Amino acid sequence: MYRKISVQWWRFWMAGEGLSVKTGRALLLCALTGLIAGLAASGFYWLLESARYYLMEGLAHYTPPLAAGETAIYPTVHHTERLRWVLLVLPALGAMAGALLVKFFAPSAGGHGTDAAINAYHRNEGRIPFAVIPVKAVASALVIGSGGSAGCEGPVTQIGAGCGSALASLLKLDAAERRVLMAAGLAAGVGAIFRAPLAGAIFAAEIFYSGLDIEYEILMPSLVASTVAYTVFALFFGWHPLFVMPDYTFADPRKLLPYLFLALVVALGAKFYILVFRQFESASRTWRVPTWVKPGIGGLLTGLIGFFLPQVLGSGYGIIQQTLVVDSPLAERFGGLSLAMLLLIFFGKVFATAFTVASGGSGGVFGPALVSGAALGAATGLALTRLFPGLELHPGAFALVGMAGFLAASVRVPIAAIIMVSEITGNHNLLLPSMWVCGVSYWLSNGWTIYRSQVRTRDCSPAHMRGG
Repeated sequence: MYRKISVQWWRFWMAGEGLSVKTGRALLLCALTGLIAGLAASGFYWLLESARYYLMEGLAHYTPPLAAGETAIYPTVHHTERLRWVLLVLPALGAMAGALLVKFFAPSAGGHGTDAAINAYHRNEGRIPFAVIPVKAVASALVIGSGGSAGCEGPVTQIGAGCGSALASLLKLDAAERRVLMAAGLAAGVGAIFRAPLAGAIFAAEIFYSGLDIEYEILMPSLVASTVAYTVFALFFGWHPLFVMPDYTFADPRKLLPYLFLALVVALGAKFYILVFRQFESASRTWRVPTWVKPGIGGLLTGLIGFFLPQVLGSGYGIIQQTLVVDSPLAERFGGLSLAMLLLIFFGKVFATAFTVASGGSGGVFGPALVSGAALGAATGLALTRLFPGLELHPGAFALVGMAGFLAASVRVPIAAIIMVSEITGNHNLLLPSMWVCGVSYWLSNGWTIYRSQVRTRDCSPAHMRGG
C-alpha cells in the first residue's frame, strides 16, 4: 500500500506543466538516485576490500600497495614471503567464480560494465535489469579482489546506472526520463568511487559519444546525483582525495614542448592499449570452450604476468600513487619506481587488463587506463629529466598529466579527464598542461575508443533517432 501511494505521489508531482526529470523540482529524483547509488558504491567498496583482504592477502600473502586516500577497512598484515604459486592461479579462480555468478543470475553483468551502460542508454531505453546491481558488485569484487587486472569504474558505473534505471522503472517513467536517471546514476557511481563528483558528472555527459558531442541535458541532473553520492560515500570513507602528491606547478612556457611530446607518447600508448584489448577480445570469441571458462583462461594468463610482476594485479591504484611521487621526497614513503620498472608496469598492465576483461571477466577498463597513463607519463618524465636537466621537469607531474591524456585518447572524455586528475589528486596547478596534452592526444587518437557501444554524435544515437 505504501509503495502504491509513494509511486502515485511522485507521478503526480512529475505531471506538472513543463516539468520533467531534467528540470525543476524533479531534480530531487536525481538526488534520490545519488543517495541510492552512493550507498551502492559504498557497499561495493566494502565488498572489494573484503575480497582483496581474504583472497590476495589471506591466500597469496600479497598486500598490494594502496593509494594514500584508499581507506583500509581491514588491518594490514605483513607477510614475510608472498606465495607466488597462489598468485599464479588465484586470478583464474576468481574470474571463473565471477563468471559462473554472471552466467546463472545476470548474463548482462559480464565484461566491462561501462560499455553495457552505454549500450543500454543508446539501444535499450536506459533499461538495466535490477539483478545486474548485486551480481555485478559481487562478481567484480571476486575478479579484482583475486588479482584480476581491472578497475572499479566499470562495475560502479553499471551499478549506479542500474540504480537510476530501477528507480525510473519503479516510478513508471518514460524512456527519455529513464535515460536521464540512468545517466545520473552512472555519474553518481563514478563521482563517489573516485571521490571526484564534478568529474563524475561531466564523465556521464561525455561517455556516450566518441566524437565531440555531449549529452548536455543530463549534465545538471548528473551534478546533483554525483554530489549526493559523493557525500554519502565520504561519510563512510573520508573526504580526502584519492591520491597525494607534491604541490607541482606550471610556470614555464618552455615546458609545453616536453608536454607536447608526452601527448604523442600517451596517444600512441592509448592506441596500443585499445589494439591489444580488441585483438584479445576477438581471439577469445573463437575459443571453443564454455563462456564461464574463458575468463578463467584470461585469469591464468594474468596470473602468469603477476607471478613475475605482481604490481599489475588488482586495481593498481597504489601504483598510481607511486608514480605521482617518483623522484620526490615522498617516494621514501610510498616506494620508488625506476624507468625500467615503469615501462614494465605499462606493458604488463595493458596485457593483463586485456586478459582479464576482454576474456569476459567482470571489471572496468577505465581504471587500468589511469594506471597505464600514469606509468607511461612518469616514464616519459624520467627520460626527459635525464635528457634535459636544465628544464627542471617533474616526473610526478608528467604522471598526472599522462593519466589525463591517456584517458582522453582511449576513453574519449577529454574534459572529464582534465577535471578528474585534478580532483583525485587535489592538485589544480597543472590544469594548463593537462588541457594541452588532453587536447593534442584526443586529436591524435583519431576516434579510437575502448568502448564499442559509443556512437560518434547524438545524431548517430538510436535513442535520438527515435526522438526519445
